[in-house]
Amino acid sequence: MLTTKTMLMKRIALLFALLFTFSSAFISCRETEREADDVEVRDDMEQVGEDIEEAGDDLEDEID
Repeated sequence: MLTTKTMLMKRIALLFALLFTFSSAFISCRETEREADDVEVRDDMEQVGEDIEEAGDDLEDEID
């Protein structure tokens, strides 16, 4: 038979397990957002590089 003290300890242990589960889920989701942001920034940087090369080619054509 469970006493009130053991029931309280069981509830506290379950509460900590639940909090750990939620905290680890939020932490793991946050890292995937960073990877998506990194990919987006990398794509933008490549586009800017292509635009600069195109502008250089246009300027070279104007000079000739």
